[in-house]
Amino acid sequence: MFSVRPYTVADAHAWDALVERSRNGNLLHRRGYMDYHADRFVDRSLIIERHGEAVAVFPANIQGKVVTSHGGLTYAGLITTHALRAESTLDVFGQIADHYRTLGVERVIYKAVPHIFHAYPAEEDVYALHRLGARLRRRDLSSVIALSGPFHFTRSRQRTVDKARKCGIGLQTGTDPADFHALLTEVLHRHGTRPTHSLAELRLLQARFPQHIVLYEARREEALLAGALVYDFGRTVHTQYLAASEEGRRLNALSLLLAELIGGIYADRSFFSFGISTEHEGRALNGGLVTQKEHFGARAIVHDFYEWTL
Repeated sequence: MFSVRPYTVADAHAWDALVERSRNGNLLHRRGYMDYHADRFVDRSLIIERHGEAVAVFPANIQGKVVTSHGGLTYAGLITTHALRAESTLDVFGQIADHYRTLGVERVIYKAVPHIFHAYPAEEDVYALHRLGARLRRRDLSSVIALSGPFHFTRSRQRTVDKARKCGIGLQTGTDPADFHALLTEVLHRHGTRPTHSLAELRLLQARFPQHIVLYEARREEALLAGALVYDFGRTVHTQYLAASEEGRRLNALSLLLAELIGGIYADRSFFSFGISTEHEGRALNGGLVTQKEHFGARAIVHDFYEWTL
């Protein structure tokens, strides 16, 4: 009843339409997002069909004898509609394995979509991986606020926000990410790293998804003090990048900006995600970073990576 075939460029419209109505897909899984860095990856994505109609997609790339779902995304896995149920998911995983074996693939690194990014329960894939003997290879810790639950800022965090409100800081939506990207690059450089996206890539993605990728800035007298690049997934919003200048840190500008996003702009959503605070494939926890997020009321979920030997 279900069949698996390789994705082709001609499938882009059908792919995006499926992601739009899926239980666990979002803008990260749309081809316009995935393909902005297509030159870095050899695509081996799959489309799952029933009677010629797409019911699921599998974002994936290949390197050597290893397929990853997907190397350029934080998480992906099998993106499914309601048409795919528990038993049919087991069958589809068997077909996926058979397909990749014909390409000489030996292992699949499976980056499961965390449940807060699901529009509807969709963990048949994790059960299927268990049945197939996949092992948990990596677990990252991410911090999330359940906006509809009883969360609260710590007293010290609330004091910093109240103090920042008196400093003449203006909050606005950024129209161009150039200043923010420069600040972000400077901040990350001090930690020996750099932004995942170049300025050109950020501009491209914002142009493609202007309602879903939004830059918020905290400024005083035109000077950029802090910024937050937010990915709006609907019921869940995620801070893809956060940065503050030296002056911004002194004035607690980022705390003020986040307080406004959490308690105002996105207060009607289900989850506010700060992202991971782990390093070295989850084996080390950045205690200072996670504590900052916890002071806003965030608590942990996990991002799981599985290794599936074919």
